[in-house]
Amino acid sequence: MSASQTKKKPAAFKAGQEIVYPLQGVGTIQKIEEREFQGNPMMYYVIYLEVSDMTVMVPIDRAEELGIRAIVSAKDAEHAMQLVGEASDPIPADWKMRYQMNLDLLKEGSVSDIARVVRSLYHRSKIKELPILERKLFDSALTLLVAETASALGKTKKEMEEAIFTRLESEKPELAEDEEDTMTDDLDEDLEV
Repeated sequence: MSASQTKKKPAAFKAGQEIVYPLQGVGTIQKIEEREFQGNPMMYYVIYLEVSDMTVMVPIDRAEELGIRAIVSAKDAEHAMQLVGEASDPIPADWKMRYQMNLDLLKEGSVSDIARVVRSLYHRSKIKELPILERKLFDSALTLLVAETASALGKTKKEMEEAIFTRLESEKPELAEDEEDTMTDDLDEDLEV
């Protein structure tokens, strides 16, 4: 057995602590327990994920690699809320590129990245209906943002969702560059009739 297999990594989180599991949501460490895996003892976080009503076991050694992190500070949550209310960056008109770009941001798992995904997809949905996969991505990102900011700021999920939509609706969406050209061409054609 190698030294890395026998050496146990100390737990970064404690039982009862709220954490964020990227793409899964906010969870609570229920306990830390040792289990045998392939004949070797391993320490696991037992995490309850409220949004999916699911309990998962994650090896402590892999938690960082999987992006599991503590809930952000109130200051970071406020910053994410500010991002939601800012002007949206121009985004690709091709939904497949947009979807991959936003999925990659969600996988990174930072609350700021989640806020950017919510903002861009919300504003995009005001221009044109989102494809089903993007709609699901928006719903997931919104759920993650609501849960984490509510926990960080000590508010209810309902209060946070209302605050997020208030900020989203205060900003006008920006069109992607190629869409502006398409809309202008469509308008020109309508005027020629």
